[in-house]
This record gives sequence, C-alpha cells and structure tokens, in this order.
Amino acid sequence: MNPEEQNSGYVALVTGAAGGLGAVIAGRLYDHGYRVALTDLDEKAAVRAASDLDPEGRYAVGLALDVRDKDAFARVRDQLVDHWGAVHVLVNNAGRSKVEPLMEITPESFGEIVSTNLDGAFFGCQVLGAYFAGRGYGRIVNIASLAGQNGGTATGAHYAAAKGGVATLTKVFARELGPHGVTVNAVSPGPQDVPVVREMVPPDQLAAIERDIPVRRLGRPRFIADMTVLLAAEHADAVTGACWDANGGLYMR
Repeated sequence: MNPEEQNSGYVALVTGAAGGLGAVIAGRLYDHGYRVALTDLDEKAAVRAASDLDPEGRYAVGLALDVRDKDAFARVRDQLVDHWGAVHVLVNNAGRSKVEPLMEITPESFGEIVSTNLDGAFFGCQVLGAYFAGRGYGRIVNIASLAGQNGGTATGAHYAAAKGGVATLTKVFARELGPHGVTVNAVSPGPQDVPVVREMVPPDQLAAIERDIPVRRLGRPRFIADMTVLLAAEHADAVTGACWDANGGLYMR
C-alpha cells in the first residue's frame, strides 16, 4: 500500500522487529495501513528497519525497547501516544533462543532466555493491556512457538518452557481483558525459514528437520505475519484466547 493511502489511523507496536520474523510482521502491518513502531533492544537496527519501510518516517518509527524492563514498555507507549495519539495493537514477538543440552543449562542461562521470551510477553500484556482496557479497545498478538507445545526439537528447554508460558499467559490475559474490548491471541509457528534458524541449526540437522515435517519444508514468515495481521484486525473481536498453529503438520490437535 502507498503510504499516502494509509488512512486507518491504527498504530501497532511490534517488539523484536529489527530483523527476522518481527521485521516481516511489521512490514505486513505497514502494508495493511498501520502506523508501525518497530522496537528492539538494538535501537540503531530498529531505526534502520523502520527507515527501510518508510524513508520519510511518517508511518514507521524505530525505537529502543528492552522487553525485560516493564517500565520500558510504559515509556514506549507514552512515546507513541505523544507521536501518533494512541496505540491499538501490540505484537509480542521479541525472543531469544539457545541450543544447549538439557542437563547443562545453568541457572543464569535459564533466566536469560525466560526473561526475554516470557517476562517480555507478560510485561507487554500488562502495560499495553491496561492501556487498551482503559480505552475500551485493543489487540494483542503473542508469538508463541511449536517448542512450547511439544517440548521443542532444535531448541533448548528454557526456550520451550518460556514459550509454553506465553501460550498460557495468552489465555489468562484474554480472560481478564475480554470484557474491556481487548483480544489476546497467540500464533505458534513451527520451524521458520529465517536467518536465525539457519545460523543456529547445522545444515545436516536442518535437512533432517525438514524431512520430518509432513509438508517437507520450513514455514514462510510472511504467512505468520499475515496470521498476525488478521488477529490484529478490528473485526477479529470474537477471537480471543486462541492459539493459531502453523507448523507444517508437526503438531496436530
């Protein structure tokens, strides 16, 4: 969509959006007419990603956000309210993973992974959820993971545990915020064809993973982004507490 045609007025905040799946999600929201805040721990990368979307900076901005810090969510919320007048959508995408043998995961490593993946989703839902409820409208989409449903294959136990928690928090916040016009849903991708996956998983192991996927291929990030956009839509008001799977048939229920 031409930025000149973006008249919806809706503002979306995407965490972990400097690259990977987060950047794809932000791009699809932008394509659908949203004003988009791309946030990331790496502020410079977030600013570059926003500039790539919208060089004039009218409909996309890049901001620093450490999702492990609840107060940081409040600061970004206030920045966006000052800049665009309101926030309507939160996509909790920021995540971190490590491949470590189960019995060798240290308390420090466990805490690092859980704080980004689970604490970040919790703080985002708390801060933006309260703000949305006060306005009587909001959409929250949490990016969960197949690992949180089946314990993971190429990911560590800390990542799987955290993503399982994200799925549970989705239900808890959906129940709490539903009466206030706020929906909370999750998207649960299986292995995706994104750079971080190819960097983290050795080629021979990745080939074996693809052979084990019933559809015989990694997922398409753009489709995950399209699912997110649909859940963020104004007319998605009857869907809440749901987890939409996209895992190539690895997990069926």
